[in-house]
Amino acid sequence: MDKMWAGRFQKALDKEADDFNSSIHFDCRMYRQDIKGSMAHAAMLGAKGIISKEDSEKIIDGLSGILEDLDSGRLSFDYGCEDIHMFVEQVLTERLGDVGKKLHTARSRNDQVALDIRMYLRDETNELIALIKDLLGAITEQAKAHKSTIMPGYTHLQRAQPITFGHHIMAYAMMLSRDIGRLEDAMKRMNYSPLGSCALAGTTYDTDREMTAKALGFDGITLNSIDGVSDRDFCAELMSAYAVIMMHLSRFSEEIILWSSWEFKFIELDDSYTTGSSIMPQKKNSDMAELVRGKTGRVYGDLFAMLTVLKGLPLAYNKDMQEDKEAVFDSIDTVKKCVSIFSPMIRTMKVFPENMYKAAQGGFINATDIADYLVKKGMPFRSAYKIVGQIVALCIEKKTVLDELPLDEYRKFSELFGEDLYDEISLEACVAKRISAGGTGLASVEKQIDYINGLIK
Repeated sequence: MDKMWAGRFQKALDKEADDFNSSIHFDCRMYRQDIKGSMAHAAMLGAKGIISKEDSEKIIDGLSGILEDLDSGRLSFDYGCEDIHMFVEQVLTERLGDVGKKLHTARSRNDQVALDIRMYLRDETNELIALIKDLLGAITEQAKAHKSTIMPGYTHLQRAQPITFGHHIMAYAMMLSRDIGRLEDAMKRMNYSPLGSCALAGTTYDTDREMTAKALGFDGITLNSIDGVSDRDFCAELMSAYAVIMMHLSRFSEEIILWSSWEFKFIELDDSYTTGSSIMPQKKNSDMAELVRGKTGRVYGDLFAMLTVLKGLPLAYNKDMQEDKEAVFDSIDTVKKCVSIFSPMIRTMKVFPENMYKAAQGGFINATDIADYLVKKGMPFRSAYKIVGQIVALCIEKKTVLDELPLDEYRKFSELFGEDLYDEISLEACVAKRISAGGTGLASVEKQIDYINGLIK
């Protein structure tokens, strides 16, 4: 079959070059957006008298039939077509004859594909936001159940201060809430219609770009036709947001992997989200979390591929821009899969409070509270800090912990130590005293949970 642009050429495109040039194998996933965009365009052409109302209605009905047939499977993609745009126009022309050939009046594939990818990413990103909200729900469920479960908090992977498990995982909820904001911000900048920019210079027809923009749910139109067809900032911006999401999931995965190990044994993942070993029957591997951690590099690579494609392109459209789709499609597909698997993995994981508490008892993580105790009794903080460091060294020498060191040993360092010391430095007291906003105290954790739950409703 002749290409729709074949009039200028005297020779057919080489078969291998044709395959190399074709994009329908991956851009066919945008068929819904392409057809909806074409229906809006046809309605505008009829409303403006560029084609007759009768022809406009025939085209819209024909496109609706193609959409129904593709959705139902009655119509299959012809991978001999160059791209999804040519496929839809070809089928329409086969069904309507010359009327179908009028659809492409006052537009180009350049503004058509720029429209399709914006609509596609808008749909996919809205789905991703819904998935992230579900993950936030899973996190808050666990946080609510364990808002008083004491564990050691870490810095430098060294035990630092006592916190609650609910407080710890709510940190990831805050990260993911910002991810939603980044996605929504990026979509606001993306949500302007390029349709009507044509190849790069606009058109001689008296079109109504605002009409098609409104019909397709855009906030307005792109104001420069060259920018309209050559802009892929929104791809890079969304992919950057996708990469940040994966970074957050990867950090969470790393902790899940550590917590699942026998060295920690803070949690156990459900059998449904772990695998075994081919040779070691005792193994229960956190493979889903490991895969999420690994796939983060893949999404980073997609972002760098996009930026590299765009970095040297002159205006306006260039065929290089066809390379945007596989990268952005892979990126959104990967992120959605990872978020989808994360939610049930978090919901079903089993938490071991007793192991967390036992770990919190070691490591002298209530040392700061002893320093605060002395400060409240009038000692300068730096002096208190030095004394507590000496007390920790003594405990290490005597192979004991701060809670069990006798009071007379404490009083060798300062007469400010009294019988109330042990109540002040219990793990429960250390957590309960963290009353500052955003801290690990019960009221603060409950406030964090309420905030996230309000966000996801």
